[in-house]
Amino acid sequence: MKRSIIVVDEEKCNGCGNCIIGCHEGALALINGKARLIKESYCDGLGACLPTCPTGAITIEEREADEFTAPAPGSPADLEMKAEVAAKAAQPAFRGCPGNAQRTFERTEAVATPAPSVAKAPVDPYAANSELKQWPVQIKLLPVKAPFYQGARLLIAADCAAYSRANFHEEFIKGKVTIIGCPKLDAVDYSDKLTEILRQNDIRSVTIVRMEVPCCGGLDFAAKKALQQSGKMIPWQVVTITTDGRILED
Repeated sequence: MKRSIIVVDEEKCNGCGNCIIGCHEGALALINGKARLIKESYCDGLGACLPTCPTGAITIEEREADEFTAPAPGSPADLEMKAEVAAKAAQPAFRGCPGNAQRTFERTEAVATPAPSVAKAPVDPYAANSELKQWPVQIKLLPVKAPFYQGARLLIAADCAAYSRANFHEEFIKGKVTIIGCPKLDAVDYSDKLTEILRQNDIRSVTIVRMEVPCCGGLDFAAKKALQQSGKMIPWQVVTITTDGRILED
């Protein structure tokens, strides 16, 4: 029969696995690091997985496909489907470069919406505990849209800041989604990507932490430009840290 059904563009798919969690019918799976439709009869064609995809790799098309057959609630097929979905959700969703794999970590404050992989961070009794809540953190590696952004307070920080300020995790990272970069070393304009992160997600506030050195002005400028371009009224502040670890007062 001819009906609506999703299609995955493997060239655009980055293997983040968000769609696997978003598909409640169990029609999708990651194979060799790419999302694939593995059960046509379980795809209802309504596209609940579409908004979970950060790269726009999933679309809906009209074509000949197996008839959608949702298992009756409580039936063996329904229980089997739910077990498959739960197993997929429990597994690491990413199969590509480990540096790009999205994950969140349980801290004192829980992340509003967990990412595909949630790891419980161990406590080191001999060291201050990390407050990092998600991975990756580099601007160049972060997706534009991800579950951990939703309802988040965003920290946009210079790479060097955490090395200069001893209490950086407790003062700035705690309770925030962390984004770091160095405009001098990366030699790119971060403003476009930051704009899309702000525009496409429900960001509650933005804190920009830069170093006093002139090259850090690029990070400050990109963040402020993104705030303007996003078209949203988001509370923000800038904190400047000296090379010896002090916070400069305005």
